[in-house]
Amino acid sequence: MVYGYIRVSTDKQTVENQRFEIIKFCKQNKIYVEKWIEETISGSKNPEKRLLGSLLNDIEPGDLILCSELSRLGRNLFMIMSILSKCMALGVKIWTIKDGYRLGDDIQSKVLAFAFGLSAEIERDLISQRTREALLRAKAQGKKLGRPLGKAARFKLTGRENEIMTMLSRGISKAEIGRCVNANRNTVRVFINNQIKVQQ
Repeated sequence: MVYGYIRVSTDKQTVENQRFEIIKFCKQNKIYVEKWIEETISGSKNPEKRLLGSLLNDIEPGDLILCSELSRLGRNLFMIMSILSKCMALGVKIWTIKDGYRLGDDIQSKVLAFAFGLSAEIERDLISQRTREALLRAKAQGKKLGRPLGKAARFKLTGRENEIMTMLSRGISKAEIGRCVNANRNTVRVFINNQIKVQQ
């Protein structure tokens, strides 16, 4: 299946220029567009919120998507890379008219796919590193991390801190403590970690 994909950002723009470019290219290369996808929406929107998302869900190996230029697929590099990577993994070709990209199953496309994957992995690592740094900074500032203590643990065992501490000092397991205070083992564990240790 050959798809023609056209996107404009506002209703003040026209799809006719992009359609003309694709049709002209098809005539020169003896290709026939079997289905047109046209939409008026910002390229910064997630593909799943665009008609492009439906197209990406319908494509099959061997299909060809024609568009005037890569920027029609998205407004930022990582979005475009993600779309191209998905298409290449499925064996779908994407050809652009203005910038002359021919992404398919040749060696150039495989090198690009590797570069896309590597770039995405680096970005994930950078995000993970920034998250860890932010958590360490918050911890150094004395902020309490993690989920807030649940009401069950906070109220059910309040006032029994000394009793629980005594049992802990005797080496009694959390499961046994739970049976003694009529509470779930996890409730006891959360209470010890969040209430008793804070008071020590």
